Amino acid sequence: MAERITPRSEDFGRWYTDLVIQGQLADYSPVKGCMVIRPNGYAIWERMQQVLDNMFKETGHVNAYFPLFIPESFMKKEAEHVEGFAPECAIVTHGGGEKLEEPLYVRPTSETIIWSMYKKWIMSYRDLPILINQWANVVRWEMRTRLFLRTTEFLWQEGHTAHSTFEEAEEETLKILEIYRKFAEEYMAMPVIVGRKSEAEKFAGAKHTYSIEALMQDGKALQAGTSHNLGQNFARAFDVTFQDKDGSVKHVYATSWGVSTRLIGALLLTHGDDSGVVIPPRLAQTQIVVIPIWQEATRQPVFDFTNRVFRQLQDHFSVKLDDRDQYKPGYKFTEWEMVGVPLRIEIGPRDVENNQVMVVRRDNRSKTPVGIDELVTRIEQILTVMQQEMYQRALDFQKANTHRSDNYQEFKRILEEKGGFIEAHWCGSAECEEKIKDETKATIRTIPFQREIEAGNCLICGKDSDDGRVIFAKAY
Repeated sequence: MAERITPRSEDFGRWYTDLVIQGQLADYSPVKGCMVIRPNGYAIWERMQQVLDNMFKETGHVNAYFPLFIPESFMKKEAEHVEGFAPECAIVTHGGGEKLEEPLYVRPTSETIIWSMYKKWIMSYRDLPILINQWANVVRWEMRTRLFLRTTEFLWQEGHTAHSTFEEAEEETLKILEIYRKFAEEYMAMPVIVGRKSEAEKFAGAKHTYSIEALMQDGKALQAGTSHNLGQNFARAFDVTFQDKDGSVKHVYATSWGVSTRLIGALLLTHGDDSGVVIPPRLAQTQIVVIPIWQEATRQPVFDFTNRVFRQLQDHFSVKLDDRDQYKPGYKFTEWEMVGVPLRIEIGPRDVENNQVMVVRRDNRSKTPVGIDELVTRIEQILTVMQQEMYQRALDFQKANTHRSDNYQEFKRILEEKGGFIEAHWCGSAECEEKIKDETKATIRTIPFQREIEAGNCLICGKDSDDGRVIFAKAY
């Protein structure tokens, strides 16, 4: 399998596609721009769902489901919102063989239909807050698509909450952003920059948009999650009000937030290598594969020992036993490397004699003999170290590819020759931001929370920039 993967150094884009196709994560659909998520890919998404869903519920959120179809009149109630999404919308005009009285938008996001329901549900401050999330699919008519990273239909979660004050909504927005950061760094082993989007880059209809931004192996940024404080825009559009404790009637404050199957693409672009996918241990549906190695004369003792090891591990880890007769061990090694299982345990006749197994890490292929009596403890240690080291390697890469620039010509040279994150001063004007985007295709990825407050001069106009540097990059 691995020989069919184009090396990253030869063609990074082709490498990524090979990784997805040969790793059987997804395949192209007969519908242009859509993909079929295969079991290997869906297993990653399921694990992401499990972890995030638990994190949401631990902070008081509950799941619901809202319709796929949204009346056109709903979309048009929030003008800025519909303007932002109009080019990407798919619209149903006929159903049941007849033209519909009102066209229906296929869900690009659910703010409008959810707020039409919140109007029915919210009467008093006692009804607040509402903390609802849904796991769903959405459709955005993309012109240029790439598996997992940008497709016409994709899977995601979208949270939509309602609050009595702006401050409560802001607290919610930042709480979710922290959940996303924790998930990216502690489960995906993917370091991220956390911060606020510029006015030009924020979500259509939002007051503030916050995001986590990751750096991929090719030096491009990837927006891995967003959280939006929507203020009262949607509440005013749908006239969602509540009676406060003092008897006054006020409009509700809203948030929305989401991550999608794009995270699978982020995982591949962060950790994948020329042999396939590499999955961090905390995110792997299957953490260990056990592979017996035998000749006919040693078959029975190897199998007996292997089954003993398998049973010992089953109670502690997610483990599979690959005892297929029709494939040689080398083929199995390549196959399991391709799909990214964190650890491979090899058991041959000599291991049986020595009462041990050989543990092989997927990320660096290091081999460690482990005695059967300390197997569980040692594997727990190996998985923990692997998780930490995968994160550290990605962090080291991010740091090595984060540059500073105070000169526009140098800025453009870094983008062309190195890529990566560029920390630079910006005056805050939309004109300068747009000029950089037009001339270099780089955008302000985030105004980071953790930045040194320093005086400087805007790259474009030279005006004062007293609020520190922002992060520029070319992005997916």
